[in-house]
Amino acid sequence: MNQSNRSPEHYFAAEPKSKERFGLVRTTLCGRNFEFLTASSVFSKRRIDLGTGLLIESMVLPKTGCILDIGCGYGAVGIVAAAFNPKLNVIMTDVNARAVRLARKNIALNKVRNADVRYGCLYEPVEGLLFDCILSNPPVSAGMETVKAIVTQAPKEMTDKATFQMVIRSKIGVKTLPALFNEAFGNCSVLARESGFRVLIGQNFREELCEHTQNV
Repeated sequence: MNQSNRSPEHYFAAEPKSKERFGLVRTTLCGRNFEFLTASSVFSKRRIDLGTGLLIESMVLPKTGCILDIGCGYGAVGIVAAAFNPKLNVIMTDVNARAVRLARKNIALNKVRNADVRYGCLYEPVEGLLFDCILSNPPVSAGMETVKAIVTQAPKEMTDKATFQMVIRSKIGVKTLPALFNEAFGNCSVLARESGFRVLIGQNFREELCEHTQNV
């Protein structure tokens, strides 16, 4: 979620007050056609933005397991991930109640059966779960502290060797974000780069396993 919303309300408002003006985005992603119901006060309501598109086209997913799309908006990233691999269990979360309602409708619209949407802030809706992959197009407009929290809190929500993949504008946090990735995961690579965006990827190595290995 890297571009600014021109609506009086930010797309990360918990309960948008603006009148719902619905729209429909028809698009092709990874060679497959999708439709997404959108509305006012949600991110990128007129089209799939370049950052989201890059994340979708470049994301690396496990063959099985549980995936988290954090800050899902109307659900494009999580729905595409679920559609291409029915063996995955995809959970999507967002702090915007309107976005959550749209994502639920879009799951049905695209006939996806292995995805679920939860309402809440950051990782609160999935407390107690562990994920094999976390995908994020973060709400930069909410502030870099929110972006930092998404990255630094991720490891405790991830299984061993799980990946965290985040798309960001290339000019934002050029040094800061790789440093955050290295702090959180001990590694950081650029998975894709295009149209002023880049997708960063970090792999999690659970601390307790590392400590066990060192003690053997």
